[in-house]
Amino acid sequence: MNVEYHRHYSEALGHDMEFKVYGDHGKPLLAFPAQDGRFYDWEGFGMVEAIRHFLEAGKVMLFTVDGVDWESWTNRHVPPQDRARRHQDYDRYVTAEFMPLLLERTGGTPPWATGCSMGAFHAANFFFRHPDLFDGVIAMSGLYNTEEFTGGDGGMDAYYNSPLWYLPGLTDEATLERYRQSSIVFCVGQGRWEERMIEHTHQIKAILESKGIPAWIDFWGHDVDHDWPWWRIQLPYFLGHMLRHG
Repeated sequence: MNVEYHRHYSEALGHDMEFKVYGDHGKPLLAFPAQDGRFYDWEGFGMVEAIRHFLEAGKVMLFTVDGVDWESWTNRHVPPQDRARRHQDYDRYVTAEFMPLLLERTGGTPPWATGCSMGAFHAANFFFRHPDLFDGVIAMSGLYNTEEFTGGDGGMDAYYNSPLWYLPGLTDEATLERYRQSSIVFCVGQGRWEERMIEHTHQIKAILESKGIPAWIDFWGHDVDHDWPWWRIQLPYFLGHMLRHG
């Protein structure tokens, strides 16, 4: 299996950023790290191995982007508004600097976004904010607003990075139609440490249904915890279905 490491300077963030690529062709999959995580965590926690058969068969090409949560949402040393503004810098990095590299490598094929825990928040938020760049999402065990990090006091930058807050008021039919043509999966277990994620997933389900947006919202069993062993099972399960059905 082809594995690549890349490092490049980000004008948006003002420092170097790193990422890895696994596989050399197939449907692009852009993975965001969990809270305060790094681009190599998907390999370290066994997620790459969990989908190795898709990668080696040329069905999926995985890109693991780096994060900067410690500079933005989890940076308790600055006010909530500054945390939200720093995330806006990260948004510019991903959309204006990283995505052109990905699209050049994939011949213009847009990726599905994915992640678990806070990575699910990032995947969902980037998908909903930029449906011109992504055509699907697999979000596992996420929270889908920024209240935990801002207390609801992060201003409009926090509001517009919280899908549970901005989606209900979204009425642009062209954007909604893009969502309707996309592949959307939200999954959550019902075991340990999933209580708030269950609540948020129910809310996402209600919003998407109210907008007429088809989505696969899957609540797994009461033995399914908020932890990597289950995400290693969930990701290949959903990928298999999505690759078969588009």
